[in-house]
Amino acid sequence: MNAVKPGTGAASRQLAVLAVAVLAFAQVPLAAAAQDAQWLARAAVAAADNRSAPFAVIDKRNAHVFVFDATGRLRASSPVLLGLARGDDSVPGIGERPVSEIRPEERTTPAGRFETEPGRNTKGEDIVWIDYDAAVSMHRVRATQKSERRLQRLASPTVADNRISYGCVNVPAAFYDAYIQPVLGSRRGVVYVLPETMAARKRFDFLGRPEQRLTRRGFSPAG
Repeated sequence: MNAVKPGTGAASRQLAVLAVAVLAFAQVPLAAAAQDAQWLARAAVAAADNRSAPFAVIDKRNAHVFVFDATGRLRASSPVLLGLARGDDSVPGIGERPVSEIRPEERTTPAGRFETEPGRNTKGEDIVWIDYDAAVSMHRVRATQKSERRLQRLASPTVADNRISYGCVNVPAAFYDAYIQPVLGSRRGVVYVLPETMAARKRFDFLGRPEQRLTRRGFSPAG
């Protein structure tokens, strides 16, 4: 849950290159990867589940975060790092356990609808709490352990190596400052985390409402 700080050396050069690439990439909608996120965003807005406020959708299968305005228009997207283990639930009580006691198979990023709030980690750096009780937050990536190669994982073209965290969502610092902090870092908000082991309707109640049938092309009357 630590933020990136300016510095010198190879790590700083990597951060600078990543920042330029991420901000440029953020303006380009992802054709395939964005479909599920946009589909869910349309449903959330139609159901007024986002409370007429900007929000974010995290697609774990594609290891991306998508930021939407209050009307459901996609503003930007970015690759992210996620929990090492595949799964859609946090282990009960995991937020109260020391990091050193968390096993690899317990390092999951939970799925569902989360009411977020701004916060601070133990170092005083600003973060966005996704699930406070489970100690899951969204924050700037920090390359403190070189062996984890977190910056390289974010920059790689594959999503296979984006699973490394203890459950938190690691975001490139430049993207966090440009899009996450303004939307979720100064007020309470909503983040939707798409599940990877089950159908989305099992985690989002508004997808099962009988008054409308949601398709990936939009909404049509139930019937």
